[in-house]
Amino acid sequence: MSRLILITQGDPGGIGPEAALRAYLTYRPQRAVFVGDINVIKDAMRLINNSTLRINTVENPLDGIFDGSTLNVVNVTVAGQYEKRRATKEGGLLSARCIEKAVELILNGEGEALVTAPISKEALKLAGIPYPGHTEMLAALTDTENFAMMLVGGTLRVMLVTIHEALSNVPHLITKDRVVKTLILANAAAYMLGIDTPKIAVSALNPHAGEAGLFGREEIVEIVPAIEEAARMGIAATGPFPADTLFYKAYRGQVDIVVAMYHDQGLIPLKMAAFESGVNITIGLPIIRTSPDHGTAYDIAYNSKSAVNPQSMCEAMRLAETLRPYVPTCRYD
Repeated sequence: MSRLILITQGDPGGIGPEAALRAYLTYRPQRAVFVGDINVIKDAMRLINNSTLRINTVENPLDGIFDGSTLNVVNVTVAGQYEKRRATKEGGLLSARCIEKAVELILNGEGEALVTAPISKEALKLAGIPYPGHTEMLAALTDTENFAMMLVGGTLRVMLVTIHEALSNVPHLITKDRVVKTLILANAAAYMLGIDTPKIAVSALNPHAGEAGLFGREEIVEIVPAIEEAARMGIAATGPFPADTLFYKAYRGQVDIVVAMYHDQGLIPLKMAAFESGVNITIGLPIIRTSPDHGTAYDIAYNSKSAVNPQSMCEAMRLAETLRPYVPTCRYD
């Protein structure tokens, strides 16, 4: 029997509901339940002019009807009215409540994997939700201390040492401990993806990998010792390599996983390679979680003349069904 996946609607004012519904109709997961406001989902159905699906409201996803013509929905509502095509307090609150409900259901054994449609960090802030994004919120909801964001697209698989941080803060956050923990998670991610003997390569922080300390000493002081520590644990990681050449090699398939130091260092090459099909995977959680690698795109939301491309969401659903569960491969305190 295929894995039961729960799909959160994302920010109601953005493209998330439409992308999720189009992907559902395109990919056709065997067992899936939406978690969201039924009225938002009906709006998305009208937008794509779909009248073939019958909505079935359930409290327990296990009670869903999985016949290909039924859309099962766990209904989640909040007070107030969100607005289309912009970040709002109500939209942020509804997004958060959908995530909380989906995680609760999975932890209770009423779902097996989570696919999250995009949310707005601005809307979360307006709603007073104390997390900068999905990844950090999911870690808090599952009491997970060590976690990382992995992006998968085309031939690239990228793990991030730091996630949603101001660039000015990044050098202070690149520590031996943080890099070691990310390497451990990268090794576990390889197992989840079915790669049993991974080639993991570590990117430098500075140009030319620091050029022996001329352009920064993070490589010498923090990154190299981390790679050496990981090697003692049996993790075959190499580097640090200058990012410009490393990503070229990874793009050509010579590296299984790149460990990048910060958000844009990893995401720019990945989006160049797989802008419409990239997937975000949170590694380290006790649940499987995937997400399309795009945002709310308020500027094109609810536009009947411009259909949202569901490819990234389709890939997120496929991986949610096929990834191996996370298993810690080694421990580092």
